[in-house]
Amino acid sequence: MISEKMQEALNEQVNKEFYSAYMYLAMSAYCDTIGLPGFSSWMRLQFEEESLHVTKMFDYILDQGGQIHLKPIEEPPKAYGTPLEVFETTLEHEQYVTRLIHKLMGLAVEEQDYATQTFLQWYITEQVEEESNVNNVVAPLRMVGDDKGGLMMIDQQLAQRLPPLPIAPK
Repeated sequence: MISEKMQEALNEQVNKEFYSAYMYLAMSAYCDTIGLPGFSSWMRLQFEEESLHVTKMFDYILDQGGQIHLKPIEEPPKAYGTPLEVFETTLEHEQYVTRLIHKLMGLAVEEQDYATQTFLQWYITEQVEEESNVNNVVAPLRMVGDDKGGLMMIDQQLAQRLPPLPIAPK
């Protein structure tokens, strides 16, 4: 059983994870409209991954006897600038999510909620991977700059991203 304070904090994170998924879906549409189908595909898969993160946290709250409180999801931007700006925004967002997860872990430690600490460790590890994956796109984008050929090569590489592995059902 989780405390009221932990339940509230996790519900807030569910909202943030929904926003992440929503933002990546908007980015996918944007990349498609600027003629970068590989970028669009990468972002669509990121949307799917974030959706899995939401479901995992949602189920944890319920498994701990908590209640779900779904809140309105903020509207994401419609445009994101250059492909580099798209991924720089993505990196900033993932760093923000990392800070949120760390804050949740701090609350779980403060409350001596060992089950939630164990649960959140998965997200901490996942955020290291998320930031690394985005950095692995940002670096080559910075190298190619405005070179259209380089951009098209990166687009083709991003199209090769595999779908996220499903999270084990409850």
